[in-house]
Amino acid sequence: MALLPSKSLVFTVRRQEAELVVPCEPTPHECKPLSDVDDQEGHRFHVRGFHFHQSNLSMKGQDPAKVIKEALAKALVFYYPFAGRLREGPNRKLIVDCTGEGVLFIEADADVSLVDFGDELYPPFPCAEELLYDVPGSNGLLNSPLLLIQVTRLKCGGFIFAHRFNHTMADGTGLSQFMTAIGEIARGALVPLTPPVWERHLLSARDSPLITYQHEEYSHNTSGPENGTIIPTDNLVCCSFLFRQSHISSLRRFVPHNLRCSTFDILSACLWRCRTKALELDPNEDVRLICIVNARFKFKPPLPLGYYGNALGFPMASSSVGKLTQNPLAYALKLVKQAKTKVTEEYMKSTMDLLVTRGRPNVKLVGSYIVSDLTRAKFKEVDFGWGEAVFMGPETCWELISFYIPSKNKKGEDEIIVPVCLPASTMKSFVKELEDMMKDEPTVHADI
Repeated sequence: MALLPSKSLVFTVRRQEAELVVPCEPTPHECKPLSDVDDQEGHRFHVRGFHFHQSNLSMKGQDPAKVIKEALAKALVFYYPFAGRLREGPNRKLIVDCTGEGVLFIEADADVSLVDFGDELYPPFPCAEELLYDVPGSNGLLNSPLLLIQVTRLKCGGFIFAHRFNHTMADGTGLSQFMTAIGEIARGALVPLTPPVWERHLLSARDSPLITYQHEEYSHNTSGPENGTIIPTDNLVCCSFLFRQSHISSLRRFVPHNLRCSTFDILSACLWRCRTKALELDPNEDVRLICIVNARFKFKPPLPLGYYGNALGFPMASSSVGKLTQNPLAYALKLVKQAKTKVTEEYMKSTMDLLVTRGRPNVKLVGSYIVSDLTRAKFKEVDFGWGEAVFMGPETCWELISFYIPSKNKKGEDEIIVPVCLPASTMKSFVKELEDMMKDEPTVHADI
């Protein structure tokens, strides 16, 4: 594990006025309900992300902002719901009014080169608010643009593609699919290679709702506060950690020989355990790890190729602080693996039924740590003509969630960048716990 240094780069961004990009051809004006997975409370916010692209001699003389804007207008013909606006119906049901009003687009120029950001690109990024400008009045849930894109040209000929999208419309896989379509059209395709599929009824509650799982991951007590320690939000610091293959191999020393696990499993177990130890909570307090799982292939048959709505499960692992921190890593690892196995077709149907019957609640946040794997979302493969991005991921860090961001070193070896946000004093302890984990002698006993 390598703690990546903070950056203090300062530069100027000159923006043009935001404009609305509409589909370049007429599209249906209709109302399309979102699914009951889409419109849960935990998705009712905007997600911000950055893609850094380097210059390409084959595109010399081409303006990335112009190329992307024209491709966006063509892609919206196929993904026309993104050009609409959300309305809310009975029982908090969200519906897309496909008005064709368009998505927000900003052209900008920055007096900085890609090399100035350093050898490694990772959040939090300097001047992030300038690289993705929040147009006043545009970031509401209802009656607001569902997507904002800013393309900032750099001095070196590279550019930054920044986006802010309404999470109720798509998950990471769905957004990546839409961006891939923009890239394909920018490179000359007439239609997306993967046709978009709406079909949100496939993830809607049953006519006779039946909750068949406990679903401890959701907040059941809507009348009062949740139990558990609330992390103070003052003096928060955001740091990114680089995990090389050697670091993952080092963590595998702690895995029993008969226990198969993925990189996601062992990294999540490690981060959850180290973070909990650093927080110094009451040993009897319960803490939770929520894994965000793509459920597209949990259905029989799987969801159609091209489905771009939210298809996420939020299975939860839980433990007392004492058991999690005093047991070896194998204890946390088994809890993570057990949580992931919960996500089945019936689990997802039970989730939809719970969301509808209980007012579309949020997942439990107090005492929880959420992890989301972006290494398979194919964001880095989005190509607008300048090649794949040299970085893709969130613009900053959040205190309750960490994203696993794919990266490659100069040798072409896969690495993972993990942003973490904690109070300053806790962050020092967290770094020490991680460092100790890397050098500790392994032990495979776990009292479960």
